[in-house]
Amino acid sequence: MAQAEVDESGSATQLTSKEKKELAELCRDKRRVELEVEILKRAAAYFARENVLPN
Repeated sequence: MAQAEVDESGSATQLTSKEKKELAELCRDKRRVELEVEILKRAAAYFARENVLPN
């Protein structure tokens, strides 16, 4: 009931259902991007080690 009121009239302190859904999507996207960055860092380190020429 309270969420319906927020959705209809808006609130300065509470998120609407649409905003909550968007926030959840952004959190998922952020986690995915962080994982991708970690994978790329590890891949770059692996290939950097493999391409080192012996002295």
